[in-house]
Amino acid sequence: MKKISHPTLDDVAHEAGVGTTTVSRVINGGDRVSPKTLARVLQVIERLGYRPNQAARILKGHRARTVGLVIPNIADPFFASCAEAAYAVARANDSLLIVTATHNDLDTELENLDVLLSHRTDGLLIAPANPQSKALRDVLNRIAIPVVAIDRPVPNAIASVVVDNYSAAHAATQHLTAHGYKRIACLTGGETMLYTIRERTRGYRRAVEAAGFPCILDTSVNDYRSVESAITNLLAEKHPPQALFTLKNSITIHAFEALQKLNVPVPSVLALLGFDDFELASTLRPSISVVQQPIDEIGRVAAELLFNRLLDGSHAGNAAHSRRTQLVKLKTRLIERRSCGCVPGTGRT
Repeated sequence: MKKISHPTLDDVAHEAGVGTTTVSRVINGGDRVSPKTLARVLQVIERLGYRPNQAARILKGHRARTVGLVIPNIADPFFASCAEAAYAVARANDSLLIVTATHNDLDTELENLDVLLSHRTDGLLIAPANPQSKALRDVLNRIAIPVVAIDRPVPNAIASVVVDNYSAAHAATQHLTAHGYKRIACLTGGETMLYTIRERTRGYRRAVEAAGFPCILDTSVNDYRSVESAITNLLAEKHPPQALFTLKNSITIHAFEALQKLNVPVPSVLALLGFDDFELASTLRPSISVVQQPIDEIGRVAAELLFNRLLDGSHAGNAAHSRRTQLVKLKTRLIERRSCGCVPGTGRT
C-alpha cells in the first residue's frame, strides 16, 4: 500500500470500503456503526495515521480541545508550577494546554489573547498584566468562552482563584510582633498596583497599626542592588528595624544575600520573614521563615473551575453577566523556621 503523507477522511473511507459518513461516525464515537465495521475503520485509521482536520471540526461546532494559559513569565517558579497543575487537569479532560507569556506587557497580552481566540480555543486561564486595564476588560466582555483569572482577579468581570493575601500578610506580621519585634520594615517592589501586593501591604499595615507600631514600608526595591541599598539605609537610621517582612520570594532572596554580605546576624540583629516559599529556603543557614502559598492547588482549582464551566455551558452567550464572577480564596501556611527567631521542632519561639 502506498504511504499517504496526510491521509484524509476520503482516504480512510476508500481503504476501509465504507462511506465518509461511516468514518465520521467512527471518529465521533461509533454510534450506529456495527462492531465489525467499527473495528475495520479503526484499524485503517491506525494504519494510515489519520488525524481529523481539527479546523474543520471546529467550524462544524466541535470543541477545539485546547485551552489557553496566559501568564507573565514561564520561568517564574510560581507560574511554572501553576502551569504544570493546569496541564494535568487539561490532559485529564482530553485537552491541550497552550501557554503564552506576556512579561507583564499589556500589548503583548492582547496580542496573545488575539492569537488564542483566532484558534478558537475552548477557554482561557489568565494572570493579567494589568487587571484594571479597560482594553483587557473589553476583550473579556466580548468573548463567549469561559475565562478564569489566576492570582490577579479582574474586578466584576470573570471568576478568579487567589490566596487570601491580606490574612496571610496580617498573620505573618503578627507572628513577628509576637516575637517582640516593634519595628518591622516591609519591602516590596514596583508592582504595588497588583492585587497581590496591595493586599499583602494592607495586611502588614493593619497589623502594625493595630499593635501601635510604626509602618516602615519601602516600595522601591526590585533587584539586588536596590534591596541592599534599602537595608543599608534602614540599618543606618537612629532607630533601625528589628525585622524585615518581604512580599515576594525574589526580594526575600536578595534580602538574605544582602544581610550575609553586610554581616548582619539573622535573626539576632534583624529577623527575616518572606512571602512565598522557595527552593533551598529550608536548607539555608539560617533557614528562612515564609508564608507558603498552595501553588499547585491554585493552578489545579483554576483549571477545574474552567472545565466545569466549559462542560456545564455556563459561559453561553456573549454577555459579561452570563459568567459568574466567583472569587475563590485559598489558605496559605506560615512555615516557621529560624530566620524569624523560631526554633523549629522545639515548640519554642
